[in-house]
Parts: sequence; structure tokens; C-alpha cells
Amino acid sequence: MLLEVKNLDISYGDKLTVANANLELDKGEILSIVGESGSGKTTIIRAIMGCLPGAGRVSAGSIIFDGKDVLKNTPQQWRDMSGKEMSMIFQDSGNMINPIRRIGVQFIDYIQTHSPATSKEEAYEMATKMLANVHLPNPDNIMNSYPFELSGGMRQRVGIAMAMTFSPKILLADEPTSALDVTTQAQIIRQIVDVRNEYHAAVIIVTHNLGVASYMSNKIMVMKGGKVAESGTREEVIGNPQHEYTKQLLRAVPVIGGKRYYE
Repeated sequence: MLLEVKNLDISYGDKLTVANANLELDKGEILSIVGESGSGKTTIIRAIMGCLPGAGRVSAGSIIFDGKDVLKNTPQQWRDMSGKEMSMIFQDSGNMINPIRRIGVQFIDYIQTHSPATSKEEAYEMATKMLANVHLPNPDNIMNSYPFELSGGMRQRVGIAMAMTFSPKILLADEPTSALDVTTQAQIIRQIVDVRNEYHAAVIIVTHNLGVASYMSNKIMVMKGGKVAESGTREEVIGNPQHEYTKQLLRAVPVIGGKRYYE
């Protein structure tokens, strides 16, 4: 098992925001964490990544990644792991990129930060190869562009390319399609599935869209009010939901051509 989260409690100050969360994920699997805003979805993946903001802390439980309890990591161990063993795509990668520096400068800095022995020329070659891998046209032109010169979908692809540069074992995606139009959303979702297929990486994607979760996932976890309402394989959760909240989410999925979006 690549990742095991056991009886996880997460608190901000004295307030418990996530209670008794459990999940398991193996290599090549995709898990979608689904739920309304404020249900604790992003909090869980930030805890896995070791980047809870402010006063956030894991107050109980364990996170076992590749056989190691990462909650015992030193700050240096977190830095060594981030980007190489686990990596994250944010909701809008454009907001995570410096708007006044060209993509290439930032991509090369990213590579050399995680691999100081890599020369600028080698880093440039790695970066353009990764941009090509995520189907961005003319990688050299992308490297020479500022973030505002790229569309939202292109910026998300840059984020995916950077996240996968060192072939991490697990990719965490925090609502990576919510700021995009429907057509671009579909392209980014297919891109993440392609990343799983090519690199055999495990993926956890946070989404409010049960149709997206059904399309791409092996496993689905439904969150409500900081607790896991339901968890299981795609077939179990979609085909035979047990919790009323899951049933409500499924009923809310649009019907197109006589079928619901997840069918």
C-alpha cells in the first residue's frame, strides 16, 4: 500500500475540522474526495502534503506514505519529499506562479531547487520535454511566456508539467478544473488520467463534481462536515450509495440525453 491515512483528526487551534478520516491508496489508483465547500477535502490533502496553513495541525492519527509515518518528518525531510515523492496541482496554477517572471525562468528554478546538480541547460531541456508531454504546443514559446499570456488551461498544464517533473509517486490535485470552462475541464481531467497511465502515479483529486469523480476514479470518498460520509470503490459509491448525502449528490448530477453525467 502506497498511502494509508488512519483515524486522522485535523484541528485549527482548538477547533476540530476533520474527524477520524481514513483512506488507502495504492500505486496507479485514483481517489476522488468529493463534498461541498468547507467539508474538509482540501484540508486532508494539505495534511498529507505537510502544508497545512496557519494554526492547522494533525491532532490525532497517522499518515503512512511508502512505509513511513510522514507526521514524524523533520522540515528538511518534508522539503526533500515535496516535488520528488509527492507533488501538488493547485486550484489555479496561474495564481501559484510569479506573474512578472517568465515560465521558463520559474520552471528552471523549480528544477534546480529540487536537483541542485542539474545545469541550466539540462533543466531547460527537462522543462521543455515535460511541457511537450502535457501536450502544450511550442514548448520553447511557453518557456518564454509570462503567465498572463497563457490561458487558464495552459497554466494548469504548466502546473501539471512542473508537478510531474521528478515522477512523484503520488499527485495531489486540489480542484484543478474549478476555474476553467467545461471544455478545458474535460481536457485537464484527461491529462491527469494520462499522467497516471504514463507514470503509474497514484492520484488524489479534490472535487465538488461527482460526475468528474465517477469518470476518472477507482475510489471515491464523500466528505460532509469534516467527516467521511461514505467511502469505497467507484462501483460501490456510485452504484449502491449508502449515505443520504451521497444520494443527494448523485441526484444533483445533470441528466444529458436521458443519462446522468456519471453513467
